[in-house]
Amino acid sequence: MKKILISLTLAAVAASPSWAQEYPSQPIKFIVPFPAGQASDTISRLVGEQLSQRMKQPVIVENRAGAGGNIGSEIGARAKPDGYTITVATAALPISRHVRKLSFDPGSDFKTVALMTVTPLVLVTRPDMPAASVKELIDLAKKDPGKYTFASSGVGTSHHLSGELFKSLGDLDILHVPYQGSSAAHIDMIAGRVDMMFDNIVPVTPHLAEKKLKALAVTTKERAPAQPGIPTMSESGYPEFEAVAWFGLLAPKDTPDDIVEKLNREVNAVLQQPAVKERLEGMGAFVQNRSAQDFGAFMQAEIAKWEPVVRKAKIQVD
Repeated sequence: MKKILISLTLAAVAASPSWAQEYPSQPIKFIVPFPAGQASDTISRLVGEQLSQRMKQPVIVENRAGAGGNIGSEIGARAKPDGYTITVATAALPISRHVRKLSFDPGSDFKTVALMTVTPLVLVTRPDMPAASVKELIDLAKKDPGKYTFASSGVGTSHHLSGELFKSLGDLDILHVPYQGSSAAHIDMIAGRVDMMFDNIVPVTPHLAEKKLKALAVTTKERAPAQPGIPTMSESGYPEFEAVAWFGLLAPKDTPDDIVEKLNREVNAVLQQPAVKERLEGMGAFVQNRSAQDFGAFMQAEIAKWEPVVRKAKIQVD
């Protein structure tokens, strides 16, 4: 009997799949929940192309846009947990948990795979704004409650919530003016019709170079390599303020850990390739090299950070 049990045990071990060794045996799909041409799409294609070379399987980028990124994210959350459907996540996903009615939970329906990049936002103002620092801007807003406005690329976006977080620094009364994307907001800010905005650093760089907009601070703990002359919010006297754009990869929650770990190692290796790193840094990003667990902690911190901001501002998209 003992010999039979030992034989059965050995047979079971031999028959059980070694996911990490066999994976991948077919193409991997990246679901990008935004349209082609946006930063999430560009980064996904760059990383996917190099990842396919390392893993000897095609990486197919599929754009499934809509509902602020949540159509594609839901498809990714409900996919078979075999490592062949990976969702590209952005800073919008943890925010959506609080501002939209979702049929999935960004915090519990995924496993974090790899955080690819973190990109600073930059606080910019109209060129004639009578403030040369964050402190001076806050003092202006305190002096004249309700006088000033901040733009965003839409209700419930990271740009919107960054503005709401900024208001909390001094219990400021600043009116939110949402736009359909950043470009329209830039036009109105240059014309003086709106006063300030938090935006990604790359789209505003040409306006800064031409002195059509004025930059007061970036929102990361370190200065942005793309704009090293702009101080951080921390250097400006507000170390508690941090709001970033980021791009990461998620798998369905029941994906085997060894597949997640293999993907994490391979994606991090791609991110450290000189050509890839140079391209991403040229987009204003800080390239990451974190474990899946570190990314998980980052994701949960993002979810927790935005909940009180959304509640205080009473933001609801649908």
